[in-house]
Amino acid sequence: MANYCKVNVSGTDRVELHDTLGLTGAEISVNFMPAGAGVPFVHAHKQNEEIYIILEGKGCMEIDGEKVALEANDFLRVSPKAKRQLSADDNSSLKYLCIQVKSGSLEEYTASDAVMA
Repeated sequence: MANYCKVNVSGTDRVELHDTLGLTGAEISVNFMPAGAGVPFVHAHKQNEEIYIILEGKGCMEIDGEKVALEANDFLRVSPKAKRQLSADDNSSLKYLCIQVKSGSLEEYTASDAVMA
């Protein structure tokens, strides 16, 4: 069995990669939202923080009643308990990644997690 998994997600409006890539420590979704569209519900999480990476377009995330404008190249972290709802601007579609990870679980990263092979 290979120590990696590769997938191409071109041409999809939304795909969650946990099953496709066999992820064990994070959830990643690739999303496209047409102009004027939005997530149809407000939500929070029990333990996962979310990191939104805006790839293209403009939108708005309402977080605990505050509107946060978003555009290409913005990164946004939302804590688990925050109530959130994302929408694309009326005149712009929105393409973004959403990464969910358990809040407080990062112990080592970059060089401190690397071992010489």
